[in-house]
Amino acid sequence: MKPEFQLFADAGLPHPCCVPSRQRAAKLEESRRDSASREPVTSGSAEGMTRLDGGTFLMGTDTDEGFPADGEGPVRDVTLDPFLIDAGPVTNDQFHEFVRATGYATEADRFGWSFVFRGHIPPELIDRHVPDLNWWCKVNGAAWRHPEGPDTHIESRGDYPVVHVSWNDAVAYCAWAGKRLPREAEWEYAARGGLEQRLYPWGDELTPDGRHLCNIWQGDFPDHDTGEDGYTAPAPARAFPPNGYELYGITGNTWEWCADWFHPSWHVTATRVNPVGPSSGSAKLMKGGSYLCHRSYCNRYRVAARTSNTPDSSTTNIGFRCVRDI
Repeated sequence: MKPEFQLFADAGLPHPCCVPSRQRAAKLEESRRDSASREPVTSGSAEGMTRLDGGTFLMGTDTDEGFPADGEGPVRDVTLDPFLIDAGPVTNDQFHEFVRATGYATEADRFGWSFVFRGHIPPELIDRHVPDLNWWCKVNGAAWRHPEGPDTHIESRGDYPVVHVSWNDAVAYCAWAGKRLPREAEWEYAARGGLEQRLYPWGDELTPDGRHLCNIWQGDFPDHDTGEDGYTAPAPARAFPPNGYELYGITGNTWEWCADWFHPSWHVTATRVNPVGPSSGSAKLMKGGSYLCHRSYCNRYRVAARTSNTPDSSTTNIGFRCVRDI
């Protein structure tokens, strides 16, 4: 094994302190091996995807806007190879094509229920709240075709992001399409749109010149959404202007699954060249925020923000987009 100081130097990392640690060195070596052994996914069509050239960017944040417990920092240099990414989140129409071709049943279909925001369902369905998150209800019959329950349908929402898809469902779609889920570093690089260390894909002001550029909550969460941005529920995938890389819906509207297992401090001793996330965990990482995000409760619609959910979970505010290697 190389001396620890050399491992950190090779990875472009500052040495964490003057006392060496075999554990830190072993974690870095494992991370480098995982990155080097990743299997490229190149069989999918590039139609509807945007090529990003990769390179080195500043990932994460040290701003006091963030949630330190989530592991948003420290800011670090991360280097990525070129890749292709969907210009927008996977839509209902696209997911329908997958289900029609394969007969796939989502986990919400198989469980027979999914989580729906309280404000979007009739009172008679509000009978099973989630403890400590009483704006979420378990609704029988809610699934991707029936977003708010069995009496609702996606018939007029073909260009909306598909929701009620678990991480496992998203992976199944990606495999069918010859693509994969983005790693967190790829997602954040893409979301930044070429800007360096800005809070949002368009800059540091949430509503520049009074313009709403994403679908998030306005008003008193969770009781009243004024809908100043034009929506009080999911919006069409391309309802707002794209970022600098011509990517739509990268912030707000629906959370997006990433490939990585979630860990708040894994990246501190991880390689910074094509990082692939921890090798195991209990929850998968999500980025981007949703229409239910509000500064008073969850301002995770910032580019560097991160959160997680278990791989079998599905809700009315989680979707995904795909990437493909070059």
